[in-house]
Amino acid sequence: MKKLVFLLFLMSCGLQDADDRGTGKLRLSFTDVSEALTRSGGQFPDTSDFLLTINASSGKTVYDGVFGACPEEIDLPAGSYDVRVVSGEFSKPAFDAPQYGDEKCIVVPSGGVADVRLVCSQLNSGVRLDIDESFLTSCPDGTLHLSSSDGRLLYTYREERIAYFLPGQVSLMLSQGGRDQVLLTRNLQPRQVLNLGVSSAQSSSGSAFQGIGGVSVSVDTSRFWLDDEYVIGGSSDKGKSWDDAFTVAHAISNAPKEDVWVSGYVVGGDLTSAAASFGPPFKSRTNVLVGPRSSTTERSSCISVQLPAGKVRDAVNLVDNPDMLGRKVCLKGDLVESYFGLVGLKNTDDMSL
Repeated sequence: MKKLVFLLFLMSCGLQDADDRGTGKLRLSFTDVSEALTRSGGQFPDTSDFLLTINASSGKTVYDGVFGACPEEIDLPAGSYDVRVVSGEFSKPAFDAPQYGDEKCIVVPSGGVADVRLVCSQLNSGVRLDIDESFLTSCPDGTLHLSSSDGRLLYTYREERIAYFLPGQVSLMLSQGGRDQVLLTRNLQPRQVLNLGVSSAQSSSGSAFQGIGGVSVSVDTSRFWLDDEYVIGGSSDKGKSWDDAFTVAHAISNAPKEDVWVSGYVVGGDLTSAAASFGPPFKSRTNVLVGPRSSTTERSSCISVQLPAGKVRDAVNLVDNPDMLGRKVCLKGDLVESYFGLVGLKNTDDMSL
């Protein structure tokens, strides 16, 4: 049904008209354990929730929605397309708002397949202030702001979060006595997170970058991060909690492993060693198929999940809970190399919806 709706959408956009170019296929996926981010920290968002836009060279939109709802294989007229995926929209300064994404121009060949692997890195920039007590003594009535052409953020003395901006010029400003003074301006690049120390100029060391009106600003080079990336999935602790669960792709590449959490979408059930059902009615309460997207219909892209008697079976099985089809779940159990011919999750004993 989802593929039919998607096809009708393409036809409504005028992209399904036959022409001399023929048609091809587009497949999109994220590179396994390659979702890179800076040391700015925070929880990396689920790639299934990323916003995906596919535009034809004519400017017409082929797809605009969440990545997890996009078909795994898209039939398109041969030609060039712009593919953009982001963790969320970001247009003005905000705290705790790193944006990750990727953008590619690809060519769908006539009669062939364009297999696109998306690698996400941080797109915006960040600043964090370390405000010394000497600043409060020197400027008891002063307030600090971080400002760019897109907006301005008040940075309170107790603030510890990173302020995120679109790449470009960002200024640290002191407001005092009805006047605004620019203490420092830096041109920030994507993935760059700058840590600035703010203190009294009289008490600062020789590392001061700039001093104005009794205030000194220094750059903490130990926390100046640019292109310093790590790989999600590289930690031995991944999968130990529901909010840091393995994705389906990670689970497939990490089996066997005991007592881990796996996150994915319930896409089918009634498993056998060579088949599965992707639509109702379902007959088995003892297993389900979990895929990387809600639209997955390729058995080989999924993991099989055992549902022992208990709360998990009662809540997840598709016989008693048909509305679970397409729902995202986090399940805890033991990853095994083979269960109904697929990497599987057995002894499933806990869940989170």
